[in-house]
Amino acid sequence: MIAVPTNPHYHLIFDGLAWATGLSVGITLYRWRLKEVTAQVARVADGGYFASLVVGAVIGAYLSGSFTFWGQGVFALAHSVAGALAGAIVTVELYKLARGIRQSTGIVFVGPFAAGVAVGRWGCLFAGLPDQTFGVPTSLPWAVDLGDGIGRHPVEIYESATMALFFVAFVLGLRVRADWAMRNGFYWLAIVYGAQRFAWEFLKPYPTLIGPFNHFHLMCAGLVAYGVAMIARSNASERKAAQAP
Repeated sequence: MIAVPTNPHYHLIFDGLAWATGLSVGITLYRWRLKEVTAQVARVADGGYFASLVVGAVIGAYLSGSFTFWGQGVFALAHSVAGALAGAIVTVELYKLARGIRQSTGIVFVGPFAAGVAVGRWGCLFAGLPDQTFGVPTSLPWAVDLGDGIGRHPVEIYESATMALFFVAFVLGLRVRADWAMRNGFYWLAIVYGAQRFAWEFLKPYPTLIGPFNHFHLMCAGLVAYGVAMIARSNASERKAAQAP
């Protein structure tokens, strides 16, 4: 069992590092590979687009994060990365539907989001038990002791490692201008993030809603379904364009 020094204030430090990492990654990827595609997005992403993104992200983050506490009978405000992603997707897609925009506009957020989660999740770990993101007890040799003498799954590290691997795969995809990364990168982010978070939720002691599933399970299943559906639509549009005279 690995003893982890914890302090709730560590979360703020890693939040700052996550934002700084995301910003640095975004600028670097833009200069390296995404100038052209960003210019295409900029032609349709006006003030209403970004307002929709911010409103959806904030509402989704705090509703989903706070629900974790409310489900345990504790009224407290908290935020969730999964909720921010899901909320932003809902409001942006509704805005795009109203404006008749069909192209993917999220590729500029893929690298910053994945890298930011990879860094930020360490803040959840070092924040300890008050953060309410700890794992269930386990006897595995890499179990972490967050101060109560109980070995737990380091679910925060599981998620950080998974998103770091996805970030590497995404960068390699951009390097060779792979179609999956350049055209459907954001949808793959939704699938990978949703799938891995769905799996780790079984290792958290959150109250369930339906059978063995908590509200994050349902949200993450929705992210996966969204990504799969949008890739299918994108591929269908590509085939139709290729067949056009």
